[in-house]
Amino acid sequence: MKHSSFFATLVLLFSLATGFAYADQSAININSADAATLASLDGIGDSKAEAIVAYREANGPFATTQDLSNVKGIGVRTVEKNAERLTVK
Repeated sequence: MKHSSFFATLVLLFSLATGFAYADQSAININSADAATLASLDGIGDSKAEAIVAYREANGPFATTQDLSNVKGIGVRTVEKNAERLTVK
């Protein structure tokens, strides 16, 4: 009995520890997010985040998340990598 409760405790702790690694990250609205928030996206650093904000200010809001690839330095692959986290609403 002692081994099974110890094993169950280990399984529970492991599940909790690994569960946080797969926690759903919140969606980022590319039409309203600030540069610091945009920089948290995969493949987007501070300079690209600033470029997104500048593009948005110069051209208006993005109609679709795919329009993010219109920003200089941001390719389709970067948009695809972040597709689940991007929104325009």
